[in-house]
Amino acid sequence: MSTVQAEKPTGGMPVLMAVCLAALALPLGFAGGAVATPAIGGDLGGGPAALNWITNAFMLTFGSSLMAAGALADQFGRKRLFMMGIVAFASLSLASGLAPSILVLDLLRAGQGFAAAAALAGGTAALAQEFEGQAQTWAFSLLGTTLGVGLAFGPLLAGVLIAAFGWRAIFLSGTIIGLLALLLTAGRMRESRDPDAAGLDRAGALVFTAMLGLFTYGVIEAPGIGWSHPVVMASLAGSVVMLAAFILVEARSKRPMLDLSLFRYPRFVGVQVLPVATCYCYVVLLVLLPLRFIGVAGLGEVDAGLLLVALSAPMLVVPIAASYLVRWLPAGILSAAGLLVAATGLVWLGRVDPASGGFDVILPMLVIGIGTGLPWGLMDGLSVSVVPKERAGMATGIFSTTRVAGEGVALAIVNAVLAALAKARLAAMVPQHGQDVSAAAQRLAIGDVRGASSILPTLTVSEIHESYAAAFRHLSTALVTITLLSALVILVLLGRRGSQTEDTDGEGSPDREPARSAEV
Repeated sequence: MSTVQAEKPTGGMPVLMAVCLAALALPLGFAGGAVATPAIGGDLGGGPAALNWITNAFMLTFGSSLMAAGALADQFGRKRLFMMGIVAFASLSLASGLAPSILVLDLLRAGQGFAAAAALAGGTAALAQEFEGQAQTWAFSLLGTTLGVGLAFGPLLAGVLIAAFGWRAIFLSGTIIGLLALLLTAGRMRESRDPDAAGLDRAGALVFTAMLGLFTYGVIEAPGIGWSHPVVMASLAGSVVMLAAFILVEARSKRPMLDLSLFRYPRFVGVQVLPVATCYCYVVLLVLLPLRFIGVAGLGEVDAGLLLVALSAPMLVVPIAASYLVRWLPAGILSAAGLLVAATGLVWLGRVDPASGGFDVILPMLVIGIGTGLPWGLMDGLSVSVVPKERAGMATGIFSTTRVAGEGVALAIVNAVLAALAKARLAAMVPQHGQDVSAAAQRLAIGDVRGASSILPTLTVSEIHESYAAAFRHLSTALVTITLLSALVILVLLGRRGSQTEDTDGEGSPDREPARSAEV
């Protein structure tokens, strides 16, 4: 028995390296796109909405297709889906690096999201077949660390690539990583399927994607054409209709993509709040702050990437510490405490002059990163520990979708709110300019101070800066509010350890101990 366990990691190491390489490309594509946005706008042009879609298109398709990709992997083969996802991701990365226009780039980024979902779903499912027992725990811990490394150093690597070769090099690097993953995988990853796989819930997948797409489109377009514009109102109303349709479809489906009965577990609901909270106190900053550092503070891409390390580097250490602390404190209390720390950092960051650099922004970003690291290190384990064991697969799929789709929705909402706050501030200074104020506010929301100044030449650069500072300060207050409310909900629903004898669903299914899963 011990001999088999010792040999497993060695035989599966090329597969593990391939999946980790694929996982490294995902945060690089996410964070790198944010750092590259100003350079892309300068080269390809495009309005604020089109530039926002560089990141949002990727997150939207990635999040909306994760559960469907998992079902396809089980039915058609984990290796097959992983290989197809990697080939598609590498090809689309190459095409993105050669994109002639912002529209083409946005469409390619949407395709990358679908490819990334296929690669991640197929890769993680295949990884589970290659390792067993403690070796499997170790393999997935390394995979999580790889994602953390990508988040921590992705902005810096993107800045170096842009400075040396231009923004197109970011996407070409995805092609190189994909090819390396393919070389490691070919002939080494075993094919596996679930013989009991029921197939894809096509109706559920289509309605879910339509719901997210309509909502995100409406929120992104609203700052430019107005919230009362028929297109915006139709998009938002359509998303509500699609949400109702999705609930109806899943409730009637024999094999639903989303098992709604899981939401009977209060602790399961609490776990879904965790990625929502981290979206608004951490993930959105990975996109907002590069734009602020480059466009408002006037830093280069490399310097902006270096500063962002302060925000994301704690993710390499704090989640590991959280997995040990959970032995003595309930995961809910640790998570809520971490969110309180992150909220403190957000308050601090909101009061820093946007033109500042150095320790003025490094210290509050460290506080945010440290605070967010506590729930970040616990929520994956909690996602499967709060439901009966036989339903852990579905619970993981729902949690992953909540996390990734929530990130895309959060980015769209936060960008729209920042533009609205900037518009209100600018309108108070130049009320007679009307539509010009709206256009300038959109430019300011993506950190384009020069663009905003050219639209409103009657305002000085210092007044434009002050408008951004005021808007960001009010936005940080909103983010703090969401973070604190999330901490309260998490404390109520997850603040005590699950009891081995607790009957959570009224049918004798116990709520398992979260500390054990978190330690794993």
